[in-house]
Amino acid sequence: MTGQWRDGRGNLVIPRGGDGAVVTVALEIAASYRARTRGLLGRDAIEGAMLLSPAGSVHTFRMRFPIDVAYLDRRLTVIAVRTMVPGRLGLPRPRSRHVLEAEAGAMERWGVTAGVRLAVESLQAGRG
Repeated sequence: MTGQWRDGRGNLVIPRGGDGAVVTVALEIAASYRARTRGLLGRDAIEGAMLLSPAGSVHTFRMRFPIDVAYLDRRLTVIAVRTMVPGRLGLPRPRSRHVLEAEAGAMERWGVTAGVRLAVESLQAGRG
């Protein structure tokens, strides 16, 4: 699903290899301006991942921990993955429509690399 999202929760589905295996990760969706602006600020960690949509870049000012950042195109295909420490400004990525954030090291464990097409399922709208 890549349409108009609302703040809420869902699952991130990551294909692993060509045999149909997947990794499913708990996902928070930040689609409103308010939720995207807050992002992971004020947290000491994140369980799973956070999808910022729409978004083409992120920063880590006032963050408490390093994060992995995956830039996604409109079809949720990974354009690039970077690890960012607190206090940095990420450069905008051409073609990026969404940004996925997780604790540093998570993307590698999950198999999120450039060229992988992700999916989002089981969306439940939240309040906000």
